Amino acid sequence: MIRNILEYLEATAARLPEKIAFAGKEEALSFQALMDLSKSVGTFLLRYEKRNAPIAVMMEKTPASVTAFLGCVYSGNFYTPIDSTMPKERILSIFQTLQPQVLLVDEKSKKTAEYLDYTGETIILEEISHTKAEEDALLKIRKTAIDADPLYALFTSGSTGIPKGVIITHHSVVNLTEWYTETFEITEKEIIGNQAPFYFDSSIKDIYAVLKTGAAMEIIPKQLFSFPMKLMEYVDEKKVNYVDWVPSAFSIVANTGALEKIAPQSLKKIAFCGEIMPTKQYNMWRKKYPNAQFANIYGPTEATVDCTYYIVDREFADDEPLPIGFPCRNTDIFILNGDRLAKEGETGELCIRGRCLAPGYYNNPEKTDEAFIQNPLNPHYPEKIYKTGDVAKYNEYGEIVFLARKDHQIKHMGHRIELGEIEAAVNSIDLVESGACIYDIESQKIVLFYCGKEATQSYLLKKLRDKVPKYMFPNIMILLEEMPHTLNGKIDRLRLKEYYDKKDD
Repeated sequence: MIRNILEYLEATAARLPEKIAFAGKEEALSFQALMDLSKSVGTFLLRYEKRNAPIAVMMEKTPASVTAFLGCVYSGNFYTPIDSTMPKERILSIFQTLQPQVLLVDEKSKKTAEYLDYTGETIILEEISHTKAEEDALLKIRKTAIDADPLYALFTSGSTGIPKGVIITHHSVVNLTEWYTETFEITEKEIIGNQAPFYFDSSIKDIYAVLKTGAAMEIIPKQLFSFPMKLMEYVDEKKVNYVDWVPSAFSIVANTGALEKIAPQSLKKIAFCGEIMPTKQYNMWRKKYPNAQFANIYGPTEATVDCTYYIVDREFADDEPLPIGFPCRNTDIFILNGDRLAKEGETGELCIRGRCLAPGYYNNPEKTDEAFIQNPLNPHYPEKIYKTGDVAKYNEYGEIVFLARKDHQIKHMGHRIELGEIEAAVNSIDLVESGACIYDIESQKIVLFYCGKEATQSYLLKKLRDKVPKYMFPNIMILLEEMPHTLNGKIDRLRLKEYYDKKDD
């Protein structure tokens, strides 16, 4: 039984030492080199004498950054990837919750780290990667490790403007990796084309599938996703045969007609996750790849990336939603309508139980208790379930179909976003009297309503640059004379939506 994900790395390095594990624009690492470098980083981190403590990792997305993650694990701690392009306010908000003793950066992220005014210790990866590995000390750490130890913490958007840190354990990632690699038959022959940033949970599948199976990962340069022709040329050149991307990446390729000009025949398995995959664009891909395996995968960060999947096995009309399918192995999914199970066709909240569940949010017991509750169907013994806040139903095939968010949380450009976080940022800008957001699911656009005559749209965007990541910028901004309110004084979002729908007509 696997207790620690490092067992994947060590077994594969013994079997395929010289095979390339991770390749990027400027470097590539074999499994042996990956393990050696990770042990060096881990040995250096031992001097802090911490166990199961957070280490923040802020680096460019490269093969070397994987050694930083695994080095944290070798030291008996867990890692938190930090996006260096995030606004300073958001990073410091994460640090306030995380309280990391150490910030691990690379040379390219050094200046960003200095700008943060971080009070803990900052370590530069290039300066510690030659540390001599102390095998005995690392082995001592491993002997006391258990599979319930934390592996990483990822921060998602918080409704109050404060990000939440989801803690994920080794056993949850082992649970995911075993299911994922077996279901999609990932072997050492796979060349995975990685799209997801390392601070985004979908990348977890790519990284650990490589460590377990000996597959290779090509880290696709981020800028290529803005140039569909160049992206597909890259996929062709690298002979990528497996992709698991957010739907927006597939959509831009389909919408620009790039598929008509270049459709690499190396692609055999195509999965989408992170948001709703538009069926129209899926059909464009299906037409070009009639023999490929397509899969629609669903899951929140709190359920270790994936909890349901659907391998597409029939035709769908452009206006017909793709199901999210069935529970992943060793995972139970049920749809609650009040305190009972929903019947076929009935809508309800999608709930999850199983080894996939996070223990909760880091340093946030209140939010943990809200989301991870006692199973209402089981009054007999303690059993936690996670309430996703997603509304879903079963179709006539017994498949789960995702319908919408229960609250104001959205999936946009592959990121999970609380509209409240954007509102908190907007409302903190001077000249703005009030701001509220809705989401247009059809056009996948964030719509901001705001009051404040002197606040121009360019002024708002300029101010937002320092407050939220670019993917959270409103796509449409509408100036109002006054904000509509309900009788109890809350902003009337239904009226905002009606106003937007009429305006759209």
